[in-house]
Amino acid sequence: MLYKFKSKAAGDLIMLEPQGRRMLEIIGKDAGAQGIITAGQIPAAIGALEAAIAREEAMKKAAGTEGTEPVDGQPVAEGISLRQRAKPFLDMLRRCEAAQADVVWGV
Repeated sequence: MLYKFKSKAAGDLIMLEPQGRRMLEIIGKDAGAQGIITAGQIPAAIGALEAAIAREEAMKKAAGTEGTEPVDGQPVAEGISLRQRAKPFLDMLRRCEAAQADVVWGV
């Protein structure tokens, strides 16, 4: 399954199922086949993603790992951090926040 995030304020963003599901779980959304992040929910979503990124980086630094240990119960792909995975989604959310536009998927 693919997640295709859409908004009037940004281009479409396509993520593979594991990465899309993880982003949605981090921001507290049901990772179902369709959904919406309203303009009012975007600031909290951005904050949740930034907090998860900071938590992952702090855990890696404290453990001295190179990104191969599980973080928050999720396996981390070697060499690809949450910061890298979340950047396109964060960029989309920030554009949508500025334009007061919703983000939808599966519709």
